[in-house]
Order: sequence, then C-alpha cells, then structure tokens
Amino acid sequence: MSADIDPAGFGSGRIGSLTVLYDEGCPICRTAHRWLESRAQLVPLRFVPAGSETARECFPGLDHSATLRDLTVIADNGLVYVSDGAWLACLWALADYRGVAERLSTPSLLPAARRFIAAASAVRQSTRAEDYGDVCDDSCR
Repeated sequence: MSADIDPAGFGSGRIGSLTVLYDEGCPICRTAHRWLESRAQLVPLRFVPAGSETARECFPGLDHSATLRDLTVIADNGLVYVSDGAWLACLWALADYRGVAERLSTPSLLPAARRFIAAASAVRQSTRAEDYGDVCDDSCR
C-alpha cells in the first residue's frame, strides 16, 4: 500500500482522515483509543464513541448498533471499514505501523491477522458488562 490508495488496497483515492467509532464502554477499546491517539499519525484519526449522538449525526446511514459490536472506521472519502479492515486501517494511519498494516493485509498474513482480531474481539465481549462504561473511569489501572 502507498499513501495514494486506501487501507484496503482498492485504489479509491487519497484518504485525508479517518473517523474511528469505538466502544467507550469497553476497557480494551478505550485502551486502544488512548494508544492510537498517542502515536504519530500519517493520516489523522478522529475518535467518536460508537452509538453516540455525535456518531448518529455524522453518519446517519450507519447501523449504529453494529458499530458497538465491531470497530468501525470511516474514511473522509466515504469508505467504511469494519472489524479486521478497521483495525488494519487504524494501523495503516500510524507512522510507525503502516508497514505492519501492509504486511498483515497480504494474502499470506491476513488469515492470521483475522484470527488475532477475532480473538481480541471475543475477549472484549467477555470483559464488557452492560454498565461498565457508566461506572468505570479506568482509574484503577
């Protein structure tokens, strides 16, 4: 992949920014949000809580309940990435991880990347209580 094409490699044009819809009620998602935000970005990442009023206003055509189940990334050119594609898009946006994203998206490594992302998602589902985001501010870490 180069800077002239989209993270999935479909050649739809230059991406100027990515909006990441993340589950703010999930400890793994909040940690990933902080980690991504702290890294040098080649493509700016904007973080919006999934299912929030802001997300609904910015992206009225999305299934917002689905964005709470799977990480969703929307490019400024309208492309939508979900699940493993969304994780790879986030890595692709980072200065020090673009090469990793490109390698993980190759046919030989993509199946392993998908298994890893699915495992992380399963852990996320098992650690997320319905009221977690309402009662925890992560100060216990």
